[in-house]
Amino acid sequence: MNSMNDALPSYVVTPPAVTSLPVRGTKARFPIRRVYCVGRNYAAHAIEMGRDPNKEPPFFFQKNPDNVILAGGETFPYPPLTNDLHFEIELIVAIGKGGSNITTAKALEHVYGYAVGLDMTRRDLQTQAKDLQRPWEVGKAFEKSAPIGEIVRASEIGHPDQGAIWLDVDGKRRQTGDLNQLIWKVPEVIQHLSALFELAPGDIIMSGTPAGVGAVKKGEVMHGHVDGVGDIKVPVG
Repeated sequence: MNSMNDALPSYVVTPPAVTSLPVRGTKARFPIRRVYCVGRNYAAHAIEMGRDPNKEPPFFFQKNPDNVILAGGETFPYPPLTNDLHFEIELIVAIGKGGSNITTAKALEHVYGYAVGLDMTRRDLQTQAKDLQRPWEVGKAFEKSAPIGEIVRASEIGHPDQGAIWLDVDGKRRQTGDLNQLIWKVPEVIQHLSALFELAPGDIIMSGTPAGVGAVKKGEVMHGHVDGVGDIKVPVG
């Protein structure tokens, strides 16, 4: 008769740890399955990146789950092979119920909560990839490139669709906008994304960044804020 241990799988290398974020007001954690990012989802940012925001449907790219670190939990290390590291402050959407082809009317029922996060970008490498018509991963999906604060449950704060979103670097305002300036609102993002991928509990969506993205240097401190959700402080090491 086989013992219970005989039924457990055996791995040739140690399986990676589950990446997770704390949930405000609980001891539980939110496990991260996938990280989806929405490109150029504020009109002013699309314009500053040289695009016409009125002509593009939403598009998506991904970071890896283990790119996520807890904002404020550790220093963000300046990554290698870049001289133009950019900050992008974003509202993070945490999915609590999965599905495909989710309608906008039902989309918010799939949201567990929200957070404040940064889509850190090696802009010079991303620009090179664009020029060569190659994927963006080298500019977007590097180690620790997604500092994110604690998850705040939608059951506590509702679903923020307006309010200030901003980023300071060493006390100087660098990015500013309002959630009501999102080109594709959160329900629309979920609708489009769930038509392309089957969403699942543990997915997070980085919803886009307002205008004002720019470079950050070693030794500087980034302070991000989203009204109704919270603040993060991330030192660059």
